[in-house]
Amino acid sequence: MIGRIVGLVCIGTLLLCGTAYAQKAAKVVPDNPSPHPAPEQPIPYSHKQHLAFSLTCKRCHMNPEPGNLMTLPETSVCMQCHATIAKDKPAIQKLASYASSKEPIPWVRVYKVLPGVSWSHRPHLAAGVKCETCHGEVAEMATMSEATSVTTMYSCLNCHEMNRAKASCDTCHKH
Repeated sequence: MIGRIVGLVCIGTLLLCGTAYAQKAAKVVPDNPSPHPAPEQPIPYSHKQHLAFSLTCKRCHMNPEPGNLMTLPETSVCMQCHATIAKDKPAIQKLASYASSKEPIPWVRVYKVLPGVSWSHRPHLAAGVKCETCHGEVAEMATMSEATSVTTMYSCLNCHEMNRAKASCDTCHKH
């Protein structure tokens, strides 16, 4: 009788652990294990606030040839709305100043490709990878920070293996 109870407890524990593991495994790119504060930007910007208006990532971030990096929006894109919306706020006045001088905003990139890594957004977008997979729940971020550990080799290999994508060294490391 005690052996049967112990057996049932073990099976129950394995089922609970398996469920927890499955839920954890569903997240392809894990969150960063330590906090990565948002870098100070030249103009305050909230993805959360802007995405609440049903804007999409592609509305502001283009992927020009050769497709390696997503671009940061030109001030003219921002001014399409901000010529009339919140134009009296100091941050928008600063934005308008950049726009009138045709000077790009010196945004600080949050995610950076590491030295020695050859990486491109293009094949990932073509494969249907959603921005949130690698960059986290941007729509919930008041300030953009490196929320995920996407720049680690573990995250890349894990995702490639889970999605049966090429995972040999020369996929990311070119000679």
